[in-house]
Amino acid sequence: MVVLVLPLAAQAEDTAISLVKTGIVEFTAAYDAWDAAQFAQAAGTFGQACAKQPGAGTNYYWKGVAEFHRLLQLHGTPESPTNRVQTTAALKTVLDTLTTAVKLDSGNAENHALLGTVYGMSIAENPLRAMWLGSRVMSEQEQALQCGSSNPRVQYLLGMSHHHAPKMWGGKAKALECLLKAEKLFTVEAEQPAGPTEPRWGRSNCLAFIGKTYDVLGKPAEAEKYFRKALAVNPHDKLAQSEMEKRKR
Repeated sequence: MVVLVLPLAAQAEDTAISLVKTGIVEFTAAYDAWDAAQFAQAAGTFGQACAKQPGAGTNYYWKGVAEFHRLLQLHGTPESPTNRVQTTAALKTVLDTLTTAVKLDSGNAENHALLGTVYGMSIAENPLRAMWLGSRVMSEQEQALQCGSSNPRVQYLLGMSHHHAPKMWGGKAKALECLLKAEKLFTVEAEQPAGPTEPRWGRSNCLAFIGKTYDVLGKPAEAEKYFRKALAVNPHDKLAQSEMEKRKR
């Protein structure tokens, strides 16, 4: 029996790795197009990898990444009854996925940063949730920093969270501090080769978010500089494109 099980397990692992690689290609295309349906497609491919190898944290990490970006895209579309239903469902789905990812790989700093960010988005949807989710946001952020303070996506996600949080929990100044730190870390990361399933997402969005934060702080020249930086890294970055279009009007 053991002789049969081992080859089957190896086959399942190989299939899961292949699916994750395919999912990353789909995710990258979705990221460039900033398309919810394409993010959902990538999440489905990662979901197949999870089904093939349910004990692998990497599979759930990538599924969570795709679902998280689908949630961000839905948040950025015009409000409608249909959109609200989709956004609420997407929020629950990504929370479930990232909770599993954290359980399977508690040492992955990005899992904690993503989960903390999504908890924060849940509070934004219903401020009363801060009573029981506020402590979870802070706990996940602390875990993220303990596991990977030099991870660019950790600092980027923390910056995003502070940007949207009340001043008492960080505010725009704290957001800018984290985002500028992330910018430096992304620059270092870009100079290093990536493994086939290693993450490399977030750099252009981080630069665009720095621009957005400078804009809110009343520094339009700095803001435009960073929108242009974002487009130099990724000409398809939707936030940077949108902000530059506003400046042409």
